[in-house]
Amino acid sequence: MALIECKFYSEVLGLNTSMTVILPQQTTTQIGMSNVSRGNLHPTLYLLHGLSDDDSIWLRRTSIERYVAQMGIAVVMPQVHRSFYTDMAAGGQYWTFISEELPALARSFFPLSAKREDNFVAGLSMGGYGAIKLGLRKPEDWAAAASLSGALDMAHNFLNGEEPSQKTKEYVQIFGDKDIAGTPEDLLWLLKEVNRSKGPKPLLYQCCGTEDFLYEDNQTFRKACSKTKLSLTYEEGPGEHEWGYWDTKIRDVLNWLPLGKVKSADL
Repeated sequence: MALIECKFYSEVLGLNTSMTVILPQQTTTQIGMSNVSRGNLHPTLYLLHGLSDDDSIWLRRTSIERYVAQMGIAVVMPQVHRSFYTDMAAGGQYWTFISEELPALARSFFPLSAKREDNFVAGLSMGGYGAIKLGLRKPEDWAAAASLSGALDMAHNFLNGEEPSQKTKEYVQIFGDKDIAGTPEDLLWLLKEVNRSKGPKPLLYQCCGTEDFLYEDNQTFRKACSKTKLSLTYEEGPGEHEWGYWDTKIRDVLNWLPLGKVKSADL
């Protein structure tokens, strides 16, 4: 595998930012590793970080590089700060960055496939929200989206309160002072919209530990998804909001990815 720490300028954000990238490399003599490359343009997993982290965190807290070595896929891990992958009310335009600019730039820098069936997104906590939002708002671009312990009900999340006066300062900086229920920032609303549409529908994966403080958020999303025709793989079990759990579950996500298995009817 090739590991690249990429510093670049974002026109959308108006600043220099970074992404950490793992690229497949075919090897036969590397001790302790067996690496595979699928061809010239690599299938790609965009792997999103959580609220307090950055683009290096998956590499530092898990063995993601080793896990993907035999899969022949690239992994792109971008930096988005505390944006919730959103065009912030008082901050950067991180939704436009993550959904449009980043994939285009990554493909211009590296040999990554642009085909829908070769593109997947996953993330933890805040990144789980970002991953599912990408899959539901841009289903024409993503074959599959996975959430690990995701903040999946942001309309009623800990950053938001029952009354407008209860919204935290950070919530207002991200989403503004209005409720996001029934808007494209609300994953429950997006589920209904994608279900009603005649367009492609991404495969979804969701997991959460039963001791996680976001467990109820995940139950709400799971129940909402069960009322649609979308395909959701759901897993739960003992676990808290911590890296031991995510290091285990990212391997399940990788095994679940539909590499070469997306049906033409879904494209």
